[in-house]
Amino acid sequence: MDNALLETKNLHRSFGGVHAVQDVTLKVQAGVIKAVIGPNGAGKTTLFNLIAGTLHPNQGEVFFRSERITGRKPHSVAALGIARTFQTTRLFPHMTVVENLMVGRHTRTRAGFVAGLLNLPRTWREDRQARDRCFEILADLNLSAFAGETAANLAFGVQRRVEFARALAMEPALLLLDEPAAGLNIYETKELAELIRKIRDQGITCLVVEHDMSLVMDISDEVLVLDQGRKIAEGPPSAIQRDPEVIRIYLGDEDA
Repeated sequence: MDNALLETKNLHRSFGGVHAVQDVTLKVQAGVIKAVIGPNGAGKTTLFNLIAGTLHPNQGEVFFRSERITGRKPHSVAALGIARTFQTTRLFPHMTVVENLMVGRHTRTRAGFVAGLLNLPRTWREDRQARDRCFEILADLNLSAFAGETAANLAFGVQRRVEFARALAMEPALLLLDEPAAGLNIYETKELAELIRKIRDQGITCLVVEHDMSLVMDISDEVLVLDQGRKIAEGPPSAIQRDPEVIRIYLGDEDA
């Protein structure tokens, strides 16, 4: 195995008689934006769930930084440095924006549960440091004006950016983005592309599931194509756009 940040080997997951992911092997090198595309039902979100620990594979393995993480629970995977956003935002609606980020930040705190219950000084210091870091992230994402706003009161596009900010509060090495452009307008999608590039330029590797092909071809260094749970193509965007099998799946067979 080389020095890929993330690697899956022969992943398989079925639900009853449906093979959602079949024998999928992939590598994600550090410092890239890699997209996973395919028609509805291709197995994209199932693949993400297998990586994040939400689902366990029937067969195959997942490695992160050359360490086998197959079967680990989501909180354990997150603590290793893999953060995730979801197609439907999952902010805590009655918390403020900065409080939402603090929830994400807890994976990087060390004081512990007992210290928190006893309200020890080291807990105060760590809480203050965590809060300061959350405000830095909000400033970096141009969200400072919303820090004290309740999440439920925010426009959808802003909620999406706050979810990114919460994931970044975990200081991940790998960020899994599940349909980040879902529900966004053209202007918001353009802002999203700039944001994802900015995150990559900060040294965070991005693995993106996305339906918006314009966005995918614009931001991606590499693209993986799934169909009916199987990997059918992988490579740079320019090669994927010319791949006959990809064209057939997306556009249909002209002779059909």
